Amino acid sequence: MPTGPQGQKRPADMIGGAVTTCKIAVGDIEEELDEKRPKRSRAAKAGGQARAKSLDPERRSEIAAQAAKARWE
Repeated sequence: MPTGPQGQKRPADMIGGAVTTCKIAVGDIEEELDEKRPKRSRAAKAGGQARAKSLDPERRSEIAAQAAKARWE
C-alpha cells in the first residue's frame, strides 16, 4: 500500500483513493494525521528562528528583496 507525504496509508488504485476521499469529506472516517513532526522539520524551524534573531532588520530586508526578485524573474 502506498504512503502519503507524512507516512499515511493510501489506497493503491484510483477508485479506492476516490472512495477514501469521499468518506473523509462526508465524515465517515477521519483522515490519519501524524501529530509528531519529523525531527528535521523541528530543527529547520528552530534554525530559521535563530537566524532571524541574529540578523538585523536591514539585512533581513535585503534577503527578502533578493528572494522576491528571484521569484519574479
